[in-house]
Amino acid sequence: MANTGIPFEEIQVGQEASFTKTITETEVVLFAGITGDLNPAHTDEVSAQASPFGGRVAHGALVASLFSTVLGMYLPGPGTIYLRQDSSFVRPVRLGDTVTATCRVVEKTEKKRVIFDTTCVNQQGDVVVSGQATVLCPRKQEERA
Repeated sequence: MANTGIPFEEIQVGQEASFTKTITETEVVLFAGITGDLNPAHTDEVSAQASPFGGRVAHGALVASLFSTVLGMYLPGPGTIYLRQDSSFVRPVRLGDTVTATCRVVEKTEKKRVIFDTTCVNQQGDVVVSGQATVLCPRKQEERA
């Protein structure tokens, strides 16, 4: 049987999981191509030098997408349905930065939704993205049978 994540009944407030990734030229170029967001702040060093950031930065949505990895692969894990994400982009992420995305359970609702605080920090521990996510957990094995 396929790998499945943690069902709602087994999730505990305070549980958390993380995923760490270095954001490279490759990720930024692929993300720009997939989304069509070719903003020079992300794709053109010469133009980006004149920006408030003084150089290229990663797409905020690329960085926030790391929450999907945490939720879909670790907590709750495979079978999770991502319903909502609210994000604030606090600091820029530069190419070469290593970002850790962490999702921490803060609430379980009567409608069997799980709400997570979501935070990305860079290698210096500075918050770069913060927000909240809402998910549906995978069903218990016996509910699928």
